[in-house]
Amino acid sequence: MKVYDGSKAAESEPTERIKVGIAEYDVSTNGAVLTTSGLGSCIGVAIYDRAVGASGLVHVMLPTAEDVDGGNPAKFADTGVETLVSALEDEGADSSNMIAKIAGGSDMLDFSKNGSGIGARNLTVVRETLDALDIPIVEADVGGDHGRSLRLEGETGDLIVKSANREEKRL
Repeated sequence: MKVYDGSKAAESEPTERIKVGIAEYDVSTNGAVLTTSGLGSCIGVAIYDRAVGASGLVHVMLPTAEDVDGGNPAKFADTGVETLVSALEDEGADSSNMIAKIAGGSDMLDFSKNGSGIGARNLTVVRETLDALDIPIVEADVGGDHGRSLRLEGETGDLIVKSANREEKRL
């Protein structure tokens, strides 16, 4: 039984949550939890630099920004990843210390008669862009035919993947 003695209990501050919408990105250096949902053919790219405790998440929709004039760079796999890396570097992260975890890229609708689906094309461009930046993908939960929601824990760099009717995964 707890007896009130007039003192305040030590309250730990709740971890900050940052919601990253479709075609958006955000970074944190204070251990915040970055979340995004609605990943079907979209891909969530989580990047973490353990040395400085910087984390970032981008929710990309389409493979490349070519042929689009003045578009939102976070909307595209190529420019979205580049923009996220640049934002992390602005916060003191070093690309040589960065690791990536990715999730999404499902083929929710079958357009295979017109070539590979948007999810597969997004995945190809994300992988190519991270490879060009020399940032290794250390974990992935990609493909399939189901949607996903993500939670990037800024304290650890763990990426939690939730999908309907599937077990939660910790990457």
